[in-house]
Formats: sequence, C-alpha cells, structure tokens
Amino acid sequence: MSRALGLALPLLLAACASTSETYPGRTATEQLLVARAADDAVDGLVLPVPKASRVFVDDSYFRAESAPYAVSAIRESLSRGGHALARSREEADVIFEIRAGALSLEQMRRVFGVPEMRIPINDSFNVVSLPELSVYSRRDRVGVAEFSGFLYDARTGAPMGVVDPMTGQFRIRSHKLFMIFSWGQQRLDPGERDPGDSWREF
Repeated sequence: MSRALGLALPLLLAACASTSETYPGRTATEQLLVARAADDAVDGLVLPVPKASRVFVDDSYFRAESAPYAVSAIRESLSRGGHALARSREEADVIFEIRAGALSLEQMRRVFGVPEMRIPINDSFNVVSLPELSVYSRRDRVGVAEFSGFLYDARTGAPMGVVDPMTGQFRIRSHKLFMIFSWGQQRLDPGERDPGDSWREF
C-alpha cells in the first residue's frame, strides 16, 4: 500500500501545473475585418486645402472601439495625399475635426432549415435551447467603417467645408451543408510580406 502511494504521489504533484489563456473581446479575424474596412473608407482622402497647409487632425469626438487604428489610417491617407500634418493646434493652419459614424461588425446568417431557438418552458422564463437543424447555412461577417468631418481655420475658426461620409467594408463568407461540410473563407489571415519588403514611398 505504501509503495503504491509512493508511486502515485509524484504523479499527483506533476498534475498541478496549468496554463491560463486570455480571451479578448474580439477575435483576430474580427479585428482585421474592422481594420481593413477602415483602410478602405479612407482610401484616396484628399482635403480641399493647399498642400502647403499644415493640418491638425482633431479626434476629440472620434469614439469607437478601434479608434486609434482608424485615426492613424486617416492621418496616413492625408500624408499619402500630400498634406502636411501638424503636431498641435498651435502649429496648424487648418483643423480637420473627424467623427465616426460606424466602426464595427455586421454578422448575418441565412439558414435553410430550423434555426437555433430558445423556448420558454415555464412561468419563470426558464428556457431550453434547441440546436440548429439545417440543410444549408451561410454566414457573412462584415467590417463596416464610416467617417466624416469638417474643416475650419485654425486661427480664426472660420468654416472651410465638410468631408462627406467616407465608407468602407470588408467581407468574408462561409458556407455549411448539413451542418458538417464547410467551405468558403472561415477566417481572415494577416497580410504576409517578404523580409525587407515593407517600405512603400508615398
């Protein structure tokens, strides 16, 4: 008995280690969908001001979950268009105040058959979940971005014009037959580049 206990004790001690994982609010695919939608929305953004004008991008009212990436994409698009960016209001000739109409995900699912359902079973609103029973289903995940803004003179505050809503989308679609056979794009992979091939001139 003591011999068996001596053999089992090291095994019990060895089983005490475990690895914990974190679960972010959005998956990598969801983050990439939103990021690529933002890039699409600002593609070709040019302001109707002289190229020599220094532009300060005011993001005080730009509120969204992926706001830092989207703001940087707007700044990059302005730089790509030849505009000089000011580091502060005091150094700027023009203020470009931006806002986000949308910067999130749309998920749409079409089911031929019986979709997943939650059915109340008593007066206490307890529910029973019934699984999906479908012949065919299609899932669309879409990153959606919409930005707009307006311009005014940094010194006088005089209005200079508005930038109509800039919109962008990025979609992936997957299919499933008899709830088993899957095809189409299941996830979005980060872009790949060869080492040393990451630089692009405006």
